[in-house]
Amino acid sequence: MSVLVDDDLWSAVGDPTRRRMIDRLLADGSGTATSLAEQIPVTRQAIAKHLAVLDRVGLVHGAAAGRERRYRVDEARLARAVAQLNAVGDAWDSRMERIKRIAETIQQTTETKE
Repeated sequence: MSVLVDDDLWSAVGDPTRRRMIDRLLADGSGTATSLAEQIPVTRQAIAKHLAVLDRVGLVHGAAAGRERRYRVDEARLARAVAQLNAVGDAWDSRMERIKRIAETIQQTTETKE
């Protein structure tokens, strides 16, 4: 069973700062680079770069709000990402179960020969 994985998406959410930003945006409903920088211990410039990565993969969308951009999480895209992660987890669970059965068969064969 092969699962299609969006490498750009998982690269984007692989960063702990970006995950914290998504958590904050979900908790607050929206936020700007400035408001996120007040809550997360990195510079506003770093936050802006992280937001650009998240925007590029479609996890957040920004809209002009005065001199800044206000970002919101695209909950539909996030739900698709979660579904993809679950599919990857299910595929690995299936692989691990097959490996376990093979190992048990080898162990039984070895014990029978002794």
